[in-house]
Amino acid sequence: MSNTDQNNALGLFQTVHVPLGDRAYDVRIGEGLIDRAGAHIAPLLGKKKRVCVITENNVAKLHLDALRTGLAQAGIDMEALILPAGESTKCWAELTKSVEWLLEQKVERNDVVVAFGGGVIGDLAGFAASILRRGVRFVQIPTSLLAQVDSSVGGKTGINSPAGKNLIGAFHQPALVLADVSALGTLTTRDFLSGCGEVVKYGMLGDETFFEWLEQNGPLMAAGDVAARTYAVKRSVEMKAEIVVRDETEQGDRALLNLGHTFCHALEAATGYSNRLLHGEGVAIGCALAFELSARLGLCSQEAPSRVRAQIKAMGMKCDLKDIEGDLPDAEALVALMAQDKKVLDGQLRFILARSIGDSFVTSGVAQDMVLTLLREALEDRM
Repeated sequence: MSNTDQNNALGLFQTVHVPLGDRAYDVRIGEGLIDRAGAHIAPLLGKKKRVCVITENNVAKLHLDALRTGLAQAGIDMEALILPAGESTKCWAELTKSVEWLLEQKVERNDVVVAFGGGVIGDLAGFAASILRRGVRFVQIPTSLLAQVDSSVGGKTGINSPAGKNLIGAFHQPALVLADVSALGTLTTRDFLSGCGEVVKYGMLGDETFFEWLEQNGPLMAAGDVAARTYAVKRSVEMKAEIVVRDETEQGDRALLNLGHTFCHALEAATGYSNRLLHGEGVAIGCALAFELSARLGLCSQEAPSRVRAQIKAMGMKCDLKDIEGDLPDAEALVALMAQDKKVLDGQLRFILARSIGDSFVTSGVAQDMVLTLLREALEDRM
């Protein structure tokens, strides 16, 4: 992957290239990219210098004026649809609203839709772009850490169903991703730490050296150090891009990116996709459970789960089921929710487990009794 610093009219940024043939694109990472968005997006546009932006309330209040100005500097007009913030926006009603609005704006197949926000907006707007006129181009401008390191890269788009998370969607690669690390400074502590759940996941699944870097620099990153944040975003994107290129539509290796997610998605469904549990919080808890399950199966050392939990706690993230406020279903109900996960194959649950930190793999060979016992004990700790 290319990581060349560029200092020109576009500003200072680093690039991770995602080489997917005629669907290849760049992920550009740096400060001030929202302010210079027009210069980055202009080469994608034809004669019609206009983009349609889908965003949400909180991001609009903080950053929409800056984006409008950044686009205007390159002579690009902007129309914006502002949706409610929160995971509940990833639903049929808001998807329908978004698609109908884009049609009202007379968006054509050669136009560009901009997803401006966190993972919810990126998933929703990307899915809307994928089905509008059988596919129009879109640009991701992720404003949350979680979206910058994970959901904006790789082309997964979609919405949730009462039956489970992200069960309705499509693979639709963006034309460009602009990850402005300046925007991370406007996140609440909780939202930033939620994103850290996905960052730490990358070290756990495939790069122990990165995990060690996070053990040393995680608190610095959480405290706002721009260089640390930029490196964490870049390394996470590099790792995801490498896996996506090997397995774009999740037939094999890409499932590794779901470390912790089998547990996470069940917990999100159990909490109604509400503010009780943010996605990255669920990932962190799910990773801790995945390593504990791996140790009980004799796949990794007994020290690995302790090290994982220590790192999660050191960064101030949620780590246990007892960190989730309110009631949770029993172990049997949680396993039933897991059965709705997209990773289920031939009726069997698939888990991403670990041989060690930095060495994960996908398996369907986990006895349900082992999972039930693990969850029962975790739920008992909440008492």
